Amino acid sequence: MKFFWLFLHITVLSTLTVCPAEAFSDRNLAITPQSIQPSIRQVVQADGNDLSKGAIKPKEQPATQPAPARTEAPQKTTYFQRARSYATHPESDPPRYVRNLARTGIDTFKDLDWLDVGLDYRVRYELRDGDIRRNKLTTDNNFLLRTRAFIGIRNIVDPFRMAIEFEDARAYNSEFPRDNRDWNPFELIQTYGELYFKDALGQDDLGNQRPIRIRGGRMAWEAVDRRLLGNNQWRNTTNNFEGFRATFGQEANDWELDAWGMQPVIRDIHEFDGRNKSQWFYGAVGHWRKWSDVITLQPYFMGLKQDGRDGRQAERDIYAPAIRAHGVLPNTNIDYDLGAIYQFGHDNGLKKSAWSYLIEAGYTIKHDWKPRLSAFYGFVSGDRNPNDNTDNRFDRFFGFARPWSPDDYLVMENVKAPKLVFEFSPHKDVSIDGGYSWFWLTSDTDRFNNLLSVSTPSAFNRDATGQSGDFIGQSINARINYKLAPLVDTTLGYSHFMNGEFVRNRQQAALGEVADSSNFFYAEVSIRAFK
Repeated sequence: MKFFWLFLHITVLSTLTVCPAEAFSDRNLAITPQSIQPSIRQVVQADGNDLSKGAIKPKEQPATQPAPARTEAPQKTTYFQRARSYATHPESDPPRYVRNLARTGIDTFKDLDWLDVGLDYRVRYELRDGDIRRNKLTTDNNFLLRTRAFIGIRNIVDPFRMAIEFEDARAYNSEFPRDNRDWNPFELIQTYGELYFKDALGQDDLGNQRPIRIRGGRMAWEAVDRRLLGNNQWRNTTNNFEGFRATFGQEANDWELDAWGMQPVIRDIHEFDGRNKSQWFYGAVGHWRKWSDVITLQPYFMGLKQDGRDGRQAERDIYAPAIRAHGVLPNTNIDYDLGAIYQFGHDNGLKKSAWSYLIEAGYTIKHDWKPRLSAFYGFVSGDRNPNDNTDNRFDRFFGFARPWSPDDYLVMENVKAPKLVFEFSPHKDVSIDGGYSWFWLTSDTDRFNNLLSVSTPSAFNRDATGQSGDFIGQSINARINYKLAPLVDTTLGYSHFMNGEFVRNRQQAALGEVADSSNFFYAEVSIRAFK
C-alpha cells in the first residue's frame, strides 16, 4: 500500500500545478487535416405578386415550400490520410505537447505566432511481477518520472528557425540497478537549427506549398511506422541523433521526401550525452499520397555503418530497402497496412541476409463508439545456422518495441507474432484498446533478445542446439486512456504474459527456477502546460 500512496501523493501534487482551462482533445499523435465547413444554400420561391393599392386581392394560395437545401461537398485540402493500423503513428513535429503561443487562447500571447513552447510532466507507476527480461524473478515497484520542455522559433527570422528540447528522466524504488532506459537526467535531446524555404518547390494541385527544410544538430523524430526509427515516447528516455536532415515537401502534399545522415546519441546516466562517433545511421523515406483515398505508398531505405575500431568492436555495414502501403478499401470500412523489408551487407565478418514482412487488416464498425477490430501478423527472420557464414538475424536499428508487446518483452528480431486487437471510444475523452498475442521464435537456434538481458547481457537467451523449443509465449493486454482534465491525461494498463516452453527452459538453465507467467500493471499521469 505504501507504493500506492506514494503514487497518489505525486499525482495530486502534480495536478495542483495545473490551471483550469477549456477541454481540449489531443488523442491523435499525428497532425490531422484542417476541416472545411460546407456551405449551405437555400433557394426559396415565393408567390410575390405586387398588388397595387385598391386592386382586387387574388385568392390566397398555399405558401410555396423552400427547395431542399443543397450541401456542397467539403473541399479537399490535404492528401494526407492517417494510417488506421494499431500503434504505428509517428510522433508529431514538434512534439504533441508543444503549442504555438498565439493559438493558446491567452490574450497576452496572441501576437507571439513566432514562438512554439511546451512543458510536459509525466509520472508512471509500474508493477512488474516475474519480469522475464530480468535475471531474478521478483516483484518490482518502479516510479518513472519524466519532465520535458520545448522552445522553438519560427517565422520571425525566416528562413532560419531553431528549437531546443530538454528532458529530465529518472526512476526510483526499483529492485534493479539504474540503466539508460529509465535514467537520463538534465539532458538536451534536441538542439537544432533549420533553414525553411516555404515555397521552394511551388505548390501541389490542392494549392499546398512544397517547402524545403534543412536541419542540422541534435534531433529526435520518428519515421514510417516507427518499427525501425522511433524516439520512443513510451520509454522514459529518448532515442536521438546528431547530424543532418533534409525534407522536401510537407505532410499535406501528394509527395514528400525525407532524408538524413546521423550519428546516434549515447545516453549517459552520469555525464552529458555525446554522439557515437563509430556509427552512422542514414536513410530516406518517400511518401506518395496522390491516391491516398485508397492507398499511401512509402518506399524507404535505411542503412547502418559501424567502424570496427581496429578490432575492438564489430564492423557492420547493413542496408535495408523497404516498402510500406496503407489505406482503406474503396466503399468499405476495411483498412490495411502492409510492409516488407530486406537487409543485406556485412555484420561482424558475416554476410547479412535478413527479412521481415508485416500484415494488418482492420474493420471499423459504424457506431458512435467507432469500434475497430484488427488482425496482425509479423514475421521477422532469425539466424538459421550459428555455424555458417551468413547472419539471418534481422536488425531493428532504432525502432520502437512497444507495438510488438506492451510489456516491452519483444523486439523486432527473430519472431513470428500473430495478434488480435480491439479498439473503441465510448466517450470523447475515453479510449480503450486491448488484444491477444502469440509469439514464436522464427529460428529456434537463435536468441530471444530481451530474455534475461536487460540488466546484463545474457548467454541464456539463446540455445544454439534448438532443444529449448521455439514457443515464447502468449499475452493478453488492455489499456484505458482518460482525459481527466483539459491538460491532464491518464492511462491505466495491464498485461499478462504466459511463458512458453522456450522461456521456461532458458529460465531453468539460467536461474534454476521457472515462472509460468508474469504480470505488468501501470498507472500513468501526464500533465502539459498549454491547451
